[in-house]
Amino acid sequence: MGNADSHDNAGFRESAGSKKNKARIQRLLDTLEAHHPDASTELDFGSPFQLLVAVILSAQCTDKRVNLVTAGLFARHPDPAAMARLSESELLEEIKSINFAPTKARHVARTCRILLEQHGGEVPNSREALEALPGVGRKTANVVLATAFGVPALAVDTHVFRVANRLGLVKSESVQEVERRLERIIPREKWSLAHHWLILHGRYTCTARKPLCERCPLTADCPEYAKLTKPGAGVKKLSP
Repeated sequence: MGNADSHDNAGFRESAGSKKNKARIQRLLDTLEAHHPDASTELDFGSPFQLLVAVILSAQCTDKRVNLVTAGLFARHPDPAAMARLSESELLEEIKSINFAPTKARHVARTCRILLEQHGGEVPNSREALEALPGVGRKTANVVLATAFGVPALAVDTHVFRVANRLGLVKSESVQEVERRLERIIPREKWSLAHHWLILHGRYTCTARKPLCERCPLTADCPEYAKLTKPGAGVKKLSP
């Protein structure tokens, strides 16, 4: 598995480095930017703490559902001190309509205590400190760093992973490798924006099961679409 992946990666690096492919990738990025000029998170929040909680709650759950829950939650418990006054069972009651609510309630409750005990009630702005919090992995840390603190970071969620591979921006089954490769081809100052471009494209156009290719502005440079429309290709599905 490892050797095969290394072989595929080497081939991709050679392909990605060609002048023609670099131009194709730049067109894709330019088009994504043009179609999402004001791209930002669709989660509602009013502080770094609220963003952190919202992102923890958003794992395997829609932003729409999270926003419905956090509207009341944040109004009643806007900061770590207020939220820490809730028992874990009370917090669970507040977020019970969200997927994996018991685990997330435990993570958020513990996170509030850690923020109060170790960070003066503030959300830390370092990756190491963020990833030490319960329920916070690399993706969540990247979202908080980029959105709350303006630190260049490119979070890879399921939408970013799928779209980046389908468009041939990267070719990897590893989330961290996808992140590294995207960081190599996208200017550092646009990492945070690119994260939102890819998410929005994956959420509303290049969806997992039934991508809306007929309305996609990227088909001219999409290798998956080229496979689908190749003469004699027959009926095929896009790669997940």
